[in-house]
Amino acid sequence: MSTGPVISIIILNYNGARWMRRCLESLRAQTFFAHTETIVADNLSQDGSERLSEELLQSWPEDSWKFIQNGGNFGYCKGNNLPAKTARGKWLFFLNNDTWMEPDTLERLVAEAEKRGATAATPRVLDYDSDSFQSLGAGGFDLFGFPTEREDFPESRPVLMPEGCSYLILRSEFERLGGFDEEFFMYADELDLSWRVWLSGGSCWALRQATLHHRGSAAVNTAGGDKVVELRTSDFKRFHANRNHLWVLLKLSGPWSRLLLLLQAAWLLAEGAAGSLYLRRFSFFRSTVWEAFKDCHARREYLRRQRERFKPLQKRSTFWMLRRFLRLRLNRWDEFKRIRRLGLPKVTES
Repeated sequence: MSTGPVISIIILNYNGARWMRRCLESLRAQTFFAHTETIVADNLSQDGSERLSEELLQSWPEDSWKFIQNGGNFGYCKGNNLPAKTARGKWLFFLNNDTWMEPDTLERLVAEAEKRGATAATPRVLDYDSDSFQSLGAGGFDLFGFPTEREDFPESRPVLMPEGCSYLILRSEFERLGGFDEEFFMYADELDLSWRVWLSGGSCWALRQATLHHRGSAAVNTAGGDKVVELRTSDFKRFHANRNHLWVLLKLSGPWSRLLLLLQAAWLLAEGAAGSLYLRRFSFFRSTVWEAFKDCHARREYLRRQRERFKPLQKRSTFWMLRRFLRLRLNRWDEFKRIRRLGLPKVTES
């Protein structure tokens, strides 16, 4: 009988000194701690958070943790793939450092994931500083292929995509599907992985009985401390988000994905033009939309190879996904509600 950990918690850190202590302390307090291993992987932080993490972990039982220095800022995808190769648990739990958990979160999460036969899952995500609801994953995608419906609901249910801040997945399936696509660097990586989970015959679940608290946008939106008080983004973030959402659709086979791709491209053109008018700088359109389109064209051979590589694993069609997850509610409606609450976003060039 295996005596290894049931779940490997992987925390990717980059300049997270503000968040690491509470995150790790909540992990150490888990009722399921004896069945876990925690791997902190550092993307060459410059704020001392790598030293802080090691110091906090030193007091833990020796076989319950690892600290890995990745040796560079490899983004979310490669930064998480590297420590995942060393993990021993049946489950992998990719956890953002700007999170903290209730004491029974992992126990409930694993128990319900096993009960539901889930391949991947997310707990119920609440705000960092309160019990206000934040997300239970993306229930589906809209007419433009963007994930939508981050709404609360009374019972656990399948969703298109678990949240990237707290992404649970069977290690065997993560390895079989090739992990996170490292070419993405960051943003939309959990959407890409979730499409592969569903198309390969697996399932993604939102597990309401487990709860976790998440700050969100901690690296790009620091105002307000524990509480988000404004909207903030950058050309860098918008480029990667735009390009990677297009890449998700370009990696899929079939006419329905091409239709979604055309609709999404049209939306991004309109959104980029509107953003440039709002900011009064054309460079926003060029760097966030035009460069994203150019990169899609430049990487077309890579995307074709990814489609071919995935075909032997595919058990469901994109039309099945369309029937199962297409929603009429627009993704940008939720963003509009955030704008009404917090005001128009502040946009920087880097």
